[in-house]
Amino acid sequence: MNALLITATDTESGKTLLTTALAAYWQKYCSARSLGIMKPIQSGVGDREWYQQLFTLEQSAEEITPLYFQAPLAPPIAAAQENRRVDLAVVWQAFTALCQRRDFVLVEALGGLGSPVTDELTVADLAGDWCLPTVLVVPVRLGAIAQAVANVALARQARINLVGIVLNCVQPRTDEEIANWTPADLIQSLTNIPILGCLPYLENPAELDKLAQVASNLDLECLLPFAKV
Repeated sequence: MNALLITATDTESGKTLLTTALAAYWQKYCSARSLGIMKPIQSGVGDREWYQQLFTLEQSAEEITPLYFQAPLAPPIAAAQENRRVDLAVVWQAFTALCQRRDFVLVEALGGLGSPVTDELTVADLAGDWCLPTVLVVPVRLGAIAQAVANVALARQARINLVGIVLNCVQPRTDEEIANWTPADLIQSLTNIPILGCLPYLENPAELDKLAQVASNLDLECLLPFAKV
């Protein structure tokens, strides 16, 4: 499938940063091919508006986010408050249509891998059912090893094609903190999933040239099929 799902262990872990960095790299080095960005479901103002601000996507708001709810809550709760339901058929149709029009599509998941999408399904269920190649963002902090192990176990249970893990510094971190809190060799040994790199803390996450540079330090062969590595 010409798409990559970007998910994480939790909210505020770095999904948007990784998606933005990959899109910035694509825009700078792969512009001969077309890129789409999708946030399938969004509750409250956030990522859709961010991508519209930073990139010229030639996508309508509905093409970026097929399902939008006003309250910044889990989708089934936000939908219930509007007397609506989470209609995944709408999301699937928009996603497949975008994949047909673009060479590659970056899909930013909502919340973490275990976040609810409906009353019955999580992000992990969707990734597995839709056969989406997936990357897991793990924030650099105490407890990250356990979070990585638990989320990889969830991914395996849902039969997800997990291509790798990207570490992300949600706050300024020293090399020693990164090595102690998210030791790549140990996480890879425990999960049998490759670490594809570590995103540094960025004071200005809207600086596209810097984002493209940051993305170039990741294992792009696993993330972007048309990347000039």
